[in-house]
Amino acid sequence: MDHMDQATPPLTEAIRSDWAEIDELPTLDLLRLMNAEDRTVPVAVAGELRRIATVVDATAQRMESGGRLVYAGAGTAGRLGVLDAAECPPTFGTEPCLVIGLIAGGPTAVNEAAEGAEDRPDLAEADLTALALTPADTVIGVSASGRTPYTVAAVRHARAAGALTVGFACNRHSALAEAAELVIEVEVGPEVLAGSTRLKAGTAQKLVLNLISTAVMIRLGRTYGNLMVDVRATNAKLRERARRIVAEATGADEVAVCRALAATDGRAKDAILLLLADVDAPTAARLLADSGGRLREALKRA
Repeated sequence: MDHMDQATPPLTEAIRSDWAEIDELPTLDLLRLMNAEDRTVPVAVAGELRRIATVVDATAQRMESGGRLVYAGAGTAGRLGVLDAAECPPTFGTEPCLVIGLIAGGPTAVNEAAEGAEDRPDLAEADLTALALTPADTVIGVSASGRTPYTVAAVRHARAAGALTVGFACNRHSALAEAAELVIEVEVGPEVLAGSTRLKAGTAQKLVLNLISTAVMIRLGRTYGNLMVDVRATNAKLRERARRIVAEATGADEVAVCRALAATDGRAKDAILLLLADVDAPTAARLLADSGGRLREALKRA
């Protein structure tokens, strides 16, 4: 049961009377006010880092066993989950089915508002049922208010299916928090534009989802130090990035780097192992496979 009566708006929906005349402010003063409020968001996120770390470690442990990371949300929260999921394959070389973003109303809701969909628990149940969840999966429900019916239902369904569930809200003591096993509560307070949770709440959601997905991928060995060694070189920019990554990791000259990347079909991680361990491409691929894709471990085995 939600601790907040549905007639009582959550803090993210509160109206600050001292901001009632922001439309009268000079543009620079308006921007200064918004920027000052934005600066409070990282501080609020910092207060939840221990809880976020627990989520990261629990998620990574499950993904080691073949689990998936699923975000579920509506509106801005849903779009940010879709965005974070979409950025994992090019950044970390993951398969699209490994990190999934669900938004109330389906993919068309990313570009077109589908506000009514957030009130439909049945849509969440259908979306989660289609994924055939297992106990190895992690489902993170994201909602500024913490009371969005679609998101709460998604977490309840996932928990009943045995998946690890996380409730991420920008208010405390919400229905979403009660529904989930693990909780992240980044309290950002009222928005400058009352109720527009694409502002501070959205910024908090973007920051936290960045933290979770990036840290999980680091824990899974999808990086080497701070280098994106699993980057997929699918265009000119990314091919150049892969070249720089291999050069930085190995200290090899440009000719050697290009030869290594050519031998490994552009896979930076394989090319680094080829150069540092002085092995051929098939051996590099085998060593990485035997090491669960962890480059540091593969180097020890070489």
